[in-house]
Amino acid sequence: MSPRRNRPKGSGSGRSADDGNSRYGGWQSTESWRGEEWSVRHVAGAGAVGKTYRCPGCDQVIPSGVPHVVAWPEHAGVEDRRHWHKACWNAKDRRTKRVQRSRNAPRY
Repeated sequence: MSPRRNRPKGSGSGRSADDGNSRYGGWQSTESWRGEEWSVRHVAGAGAVGKTYRCPGCDQVIPSGVPHVVAWPEHAGVEDRRHWHKACWNAKDRRTKRVQRSRNAPRY
């Protein structure tokens, strides 16, 4: 008996072919926040290998290999992409606008 296939064949999954599934291991959507449309890509842990990022929501490091969210305004360039923890992105409306950093925290 052959193993069961859990993933659908072909492009009938409802997601477009350019959503980054093969490269980042996640899916992409569009959300409204602060009066503008944001492109949001969910990155799986396997697609997040090699770099660390700083989350703008909590100002903590997102280590390599941790699933996270990449978000940017829809009409912005590549330089405006920001990597968020999933929980921080979901709680972005409940956070204050200015993150308080400690005195010796890096400014990037």
